[in-house]
Amino acid sequence: MTPAQTFEIALDRARQRGPVSRLGLAVSGGSDSMAMMILAADWAKGTGAKLQVATVDHGLRPEAAAEASWVAARCAELGLPHDTLTWAGAPSGNVQNAGRTARYDLLGKWALQCDLDAVAVAHTADDQAETFVMRLARGSGVDGLSAMQDDWVAQDMRWLRPVLAASREGLRQVLTDRGVGWIDDPSNTDTRFERVRVRKAMEDLARLGLDRDRLVGTALRMAEARKALSQAAIEAAEACAEVELGDVVFDAAAYVALPTETRHRLLSAAIRFVSGAAYRPRYDALKEVEAQVLDGKRRTLSGCTLDLIAGQIAIGRELNAVRSETAYPGAVWDGRWGLTGPANTQVRALGEAISDCPNWRETGQPRSRLMATPALFDGDQLMAAPAAGFLCDGVTLTGPSKADFLKAILSH
Repeated sequence: MTPAQTFEIALDRARQRGPVSRLGLAVSGGSDSMAMMILAADWAKGTGAKLQVATVDHGLRPEAAAEASWVAARCAELGLPHDTLTWAGAPSGNVQNAGRTARYDLLGKWALQCDLDAVAVAHTADDQAETFVMRLARGSGVDGLSAMQDDWVAQDMRWLRPVLAASREGLRQVLTDRGVGWIDDPSNTDTRFERVRVRKAMEDLARLGLDRDRLVGTALRMAEARKALSQAAIEAAEACAEVELGDVVFDAAAYVALPTETRHRLLSAAIRFVSGAAYRPRYDALKEVEAQVLDGKRRTLSGCTLDLIAGQIAIGRELNAVRSETAYPGAVWDGRWGLTGPANTQVRALGEAISDCPNWRETGQPRSRLMATPALFDGDQLMAAPAAGFLCDGVTLTGPSKADFLKAILSH
């Protein structure tokens, strides 16, 4: 199958799941994303779809700005609108992970501003195989070893991987045939990075029978196993989980009786659901925290608190993680809550202002849970805190439900 056929099939499937009439393209200038842009331009001519391109300048290399300008020039040749998105963050720790998070954040906000239906990213079959090896080396389980999703929703945006079944070699041939160049990022040969080391080892693995296609095939089978395990987790959650003011609460006895895989899948999903984190916690950290919580200790992980209280395991939002979160009334707060109110007010975590809520005890909810819920402020004055029983005319609160959690288990 040619890369063009691969792309068209992927987009046909995507359009069966929802509209893709306004498609964003994340194009770095590398061969994979440049070929995706060429294929997308051909596809758009036949479908009438509108394309818009964005390049992220992470500011990590002095050449990055010039490379973004080069992509913009290639877009102009194709008649495609282009935007350069600049990351202003100061990277620390794992630069590649920080850059990836920033890239999706910038692209997601850009896509929403442009009213796009979806954003396409240019991961290939080679990326799929390399990721499998990297995760295998880390001791990942079924989820980590599962194939990348080709169509998913995150950060309020739909994301597509339309060349995921194509090889890097095939995509470069598309560019060669069209006389289109690309930019080779020097980090792609820097052995300080794990992916580069894995890429260099792929030839040795192929000689052992672990070539790209075999690795991708295994990842696809793992994805099927993940679906089955996720369904089992949903059934378990229906029986033993509730959502109370945004917190996920498990019946401890029912939770402990579950198979280990199901328990950890539920706990990981609960942490991501409450925190809004893009990625699950490290498995070793998850296991350790679970053991400590079941032993009666209060712990925090990924912006969540975990407690064992009165026969229930509660995964709640850590107050410190939302102290600086603000929103205007009517906007989404902390990724999950909606609070309406006068336009001159601000939504913030209730926090210590719970002392201004005389009836909070009557709600029957723990003080710590209420403090991490949204409240309406006029400057420093508390105007309303519906979750804590401090009501005000015209103020309404909407938040996550058990149905939202069950849906999140499958998406995670």
